[in-house]
Amino acid sequence: MKTLLIIDVQNDFIPGGSLEVPLADRVVPLINSIQHRFDLVLATQDWHPEDHISFASGHSGKKAFDTIDLEGNEQTLWPDHCVQGSSGAMFHPDLETDRIAAIFRKGMNPAVDSYSGFYDNMHLISTGLSGYLREKGATDLYFCGIAGDICVYHSINDAIEEGFRATLIEDASAPLNREVFEVQKKELQKKGVRIINSNEI
Repeated sequence: MKTLLIIDVQNDFIPGGSLEVPLADRVVPLINSIQHRFDLVLATQDWHPEDHISFASGHSGKKAFDTIDLEGNEQTLWPDHCVQGSSGAMFHPDLETDRIAAIFRKGMNPAVDSYSGFYDNMHLISTGLSGYLREKGATDLYFCGIAGDICVYHSINDAIEEGFRATLIEDASAPLNREVFEVQKKELQKKGVRIINSNEI
């Protein structure tokens, strides 16, 4: 089953949002234009409590994009974003959602950050996405969304670890850091990930 996973196309990641990703608004019409080509369309949504560990506002003397040690792991501190129920956590208003069969929310545990649509960053908590995909008979996954170098990238890595085939739709994914994304794409290709543009689907 050919499955599209739309990662975190939320207002706070769009230019003008609290954690804006350059040109992220440009992926929305592309994502809308390809949804009909898939048997199954799913989405993920960052859904943080107000006191989430990743928010710089909760760490005295720290600012956004500083890093801290969190139980032996490096944690980037972010501006407050995608707080549960806030307008910033909502999907971009232009994103077509009628075809989305299920939404998997992540980052709900205040003590653990969660980039991937499958697991939190410490692989302690599953979102249930992997089991859902297996139940549906989905094996061929296509990824797009925001941010390409963070949540899309980590979702693809977990998909590979879970045994799925993964394809990155590059032009429908907006990275926060373009240089990092270029390195990541080469790494993903070595792992067998296909990288295409939306017109190649």
